Amino acid sequence: MTAVGVALLRSVKTLARGRIWLLIAWPAVVGVLVCIGLALFFLEQLIGELAAQTPFVWLAGWGALWLAKVAAAIGGWLVILSAAFVVTMLLTANFVMPLLLRHVAGTDYPDLTRQGKESFSGALWNSLSAIVLYAAGWLVTVPLWLIPGLAFILPLFWMAWLTRRTFAYDALVEHASEEEWQRLRQRYRLPLLLLGLTLALFAHIPLLGLLTPTMAALAFIHFGLEALRQSRQTTSGELVGDAKLLEEQG
Repeated sequence: MTAVGVALLRSVKTLARGRIWLLIAWPAVVGVLVCIGLALFFLEQLIGELAAQTPFVWLAGWGALWLAKVAAAIGGWLVILSAAFVVTMLLTANFVMPLLLRHVAGTDYPDLTRQGKESFSGALWNSLSAIVLYAAGWLVTVPLWLIPGLAFILPLFWMAWLTRRTFAYDALVEHASEEEWQRLRQRYRLPLLLLGLTLALFAHIPLLGLLTPTMAALAFIHFGLEALRQSRQTTSGELVGDAKLLEEQG
């Protein structure tokens, strides 16, 4: 089984521990409330603003007014769902993630020593900078939605990128040294993005997708700690082998 598959399977098993849901559920509840509030007060205005933007005006000018309205409505809902998702992710990354990490590390990876550092400000900066870059990339690529297929692919890609950027770092910051983090980030760059992409698929399920940030936190914790464990075992084995070689040569 791939590393991504192992992380997802272990996450599902962790969910069988009832009290875990006390940590996982509340950010999603807040996200639902944010979604409802934004829809009630801003959805109509947001759709109107989007309909006046260049891509949608082009559609109306080409005689496809109905398509422009539908696209603007979809875009409005996507903006609201993305905003609710971002709020949920911020809460998860900065308040739920540390608690999940301590629980999972203590239960499933007690052999891993902490060689990193616990930093609320570092985690906050990581999540905020990721969200700023995500929002910028999302807005810049909106005109590309007119290209067939990209209206689905681009939001999915940016959600996967945001999930990977936020939780890959947070999952390892307390246990991995700076050198270990850099090595693991380079080695597992593609699998980490693939894990983010898998979870991003669930993020686009209305309302239910708001559980994705906490699920992502859990999956990235399992992925990161297992990758760190294997990396240290490999390094330890290499050191033992070198020691034996030197002893034989001596």
